[in-house]
Amino acid sequence: MIVIIGYVVAMGCIFGVYVFHGGNIGVILTALPFELITIFGGALGAFAVNNQPKVLKATLKALPTAFKGSKFTKERYLELMALLYDILQKARKEGLMAIEKDVEEPEQSEIFKKYPVVGSDHHVVEFMTDYLRMMVSGNLNAHEIESLMDSEIETHHQEAHAPVAAIARLAGALPAFGIVAAVLGVVNTMGSVGQPPAVLGGMIASALVGTFLGILLAYGVVEPLGGLLEQKSEDAAKELQCIKTTLLASMQGYNPSTAIEFGRKVLFSTERPSFAELEAHVKKK
Repeated sequence: MIVIIGYVVAMGCIFGVYVFHGGNIGVILTALPFELITIFGGALGAFAVNNQPKVLKATLKALPTAFKGSKFTKERYLELMALLYDILQKARKEGLMAIEKDVEEPEQSEIFKKYPVVGSDHHVVEFMTDYLRMMVSGNLNAHEIESLMDSEIETHHQEAHAPVAAIARLAGALPAFGIVAAVLGVVNTMGSVGQPPAVLGGMIASALVGTFLGILLAYGVVEPLGGLLEQKSEDAAKELQCIKTTLLASMQGYNPSTAIEFGRKVLFSTERPSFAELEAHVKKK
């Protein structure tokens, strides 16, 4: 909703001031369909050439998330850390081998079933169980597992950032395609140089609409969308960092209560629950 409101405010102010100062909106509306086809058609074609199919798919998948609220809320993090606490507490009381079945079959685990929000997230469950499995096997020490976690989180960040970079490149190209549309309009005007001044003026105005639209679409529509998606990708990486920090703290000998406190400190302050909130939630669960 905020994204839509932002677009409405931006477009309303830009076109509203233009009309208020006596601008002829009819000129823009007449040229709009042709200029949009030229600019967007050229830009989307170049966008397809400039990106691998996996990046195109990731971008199409990421775009709808920009119009939704973030799923990374305080409630989600409370549930995540309560899940980690339960697993680590079971391992501490009954031994690491006691959680082997939970790790191998998380969809059948009573612990994971208690937390349906994070327990149904494939990426979170896979990341968590992969490293719990390594902890159970006992073949790797904390430093080796930390290195693996960092590599996986970096890979996740690169994959999440690929659509952002693709959209940023698209935003950078749109003003250039606006100039292309304007140049074509000027060429068309020069080919009609014998027309009356009023007709030539309208043709030149239509040509300039291309430059205007290219800049407007780049900095008023596409680039802000890319910035928003980048922020959302940072939120997703923060969740994995929380899991990483908690599991490493456990491997270094800290009890489950202290381990999840390590994980809590990693979170952004806007979503981070307080110590009392986390303790109360864990006890309740």
